[in-house]
Amino acid sequence: MAKRVLVINGPNLNMLGIREKEIYGGSSLEMIQEDMIELAQHSGMEVEFFQSNHEGELVDRIQEAYRQEIQLLIVNAGALTHYSIALHDALKAVALPVIEVHMSNIFKREPFRHQSLISPVSVGGIFGFGALSYRLAIVAAAEILLECENDPAES
Repeated sequence: MAKRVLVINGPNLNMLGIREKEIYGGSSLEMIQEDMIELAQHSGMEVEFFQSNHEGELVDRIQEAYRQEIQLLIVNAGALTHYSIALHDALKAVALPVIEVHMSNIFKREPFRHQSLISPVSVGGIFGFGALSYRLAIVAAAEILLECENDPAES
């Protein structure tokens, strides 16, 4: 049975490929998702995607993921990373493995971006590699899910 991964993208990530190309590159969110699907299939994973510009919708989708037996979350919460206690609490409540992703290196940007409320509830984070950050997250997800499969105490 395929392992199920949900990729959650927050505010403004629907504008990838259009906004601030010098920071985020020219790949659209759709291009990144197609790339992730192809890579995930090689690892026996099914990948689902959700993007919203609204915090409450993101919280609802995280809670729904738990009920749908999603096994791992890849989260790029966008600007909500830095101040959303609601996302932090939702991720903590579902207790699923989380990989935090950012296309830019948040620690080389404005000081207000240096704090992440997602990191404390994440297995790890991937920052600063542009669209490659998402590919690296798929590779990490495959390894984490394999570890959980081999050691049920890890899940």
